[in-house]
Amino acid sequence: MTERASFREYHQNIIERVATRLEESLPAQWQIPSSLREAMLYSLMAGGKRMRPLLVMAACEALDGNADAALDAACAVEMVHTYSLIHDDLPAMDNDDYRRGKLTNHKVFGEAAAILAGDALLTHAFYLVARLSQVHGVPAEQVVNITMDLAELAGPKGMVGGQAADMEGEQGLTELSQLEYIHLHKTSDLITFSLLAGGRIAGADEQKLEALRTFGQKLGLAFQIQDDILDIVGDEAKLGKKTQSDMKQEKVTYPYFIGLEASRGEVERLTAEAKSAVIEAGLADPSRLLEIADYLMNRDH
Repeated sequence: MTERASFREYHQNIIERVATRLEESLPAQWQIPSSLREAMLYSLMAGGKRMRPLLVMAACEALDGNADAALDAACAVEMVHTYSLIHDDLPAMDNDDYRRGKLTNHKVFGEAAAILAGDALLTHAFYLVARLSQVHGVPAEQVVNITMDLAELAGPKGMVGGQAADMEGEQGLTELSQLEYIHLHKTSDLITFSLLAGGRIAGADEQKLEALRTFGQKLGLAFQIQDDILDIVGDEAKLGKKTQSDMKQEKVTYPYFIGLEASRGEVERLTAEAKSAVIEAGLADPSRLLEIADYLMNRDH
């Protein structure tokens, strides 16, 4: 009987598998301008926790699905996430100099190249999803559903809408509900997509998909509140970016509204509710999802 890998080993294995597949995701025979390929890969291969790919894989495995198909979907969501980071860092948005301990894309390649790299990553993500049926035998109906989920949760109703609300909010938020809207869409929606993609690849029914949706929404909100906390108390060396940037930009955060300790309490409450959703859903093995929830709640970067 094979000994079960620790969560640390499991996470590292997923990180390595995703990195390998990402490097292969732009076919060598495609004639892509070298500057564009380089800019795309610079941010795509910059490391990080690969949390969204991890959730795709864990959700699929929780339902005994096809892990190889899930790996392509995991790479697709990482491309969407990376494009959003490249664009977020631009001078017109958050104007950041560092991401994951490295100079941001536009600082290395220039603003025009960074914008195009982000555009290319977003577009290529849909290519990877579209191939799930042809390459891995995922039913066409599920591929359509995954495509619709990605367009909805990454687009104007989802992540992009959250970013737009965040930019508007820089002029001053007056209610906690406004900040919650930003966090739920800017952060939670792509996390929710990751779980739904893994679930759909594994053939989850509507009840299980709804549980994964609830898990994603609550986990994503907890994740972003934890980010707000770490912006105040985190270690810059571990975070790979400057701390207290929110305060310097006078951005309103959860600790601003309810205080540091109450924010920590919210992270714990939301994490517990997220875990309850998947425990009660009757998944074949939700243990990795539960481990991810605990890991994110206790992270220091």
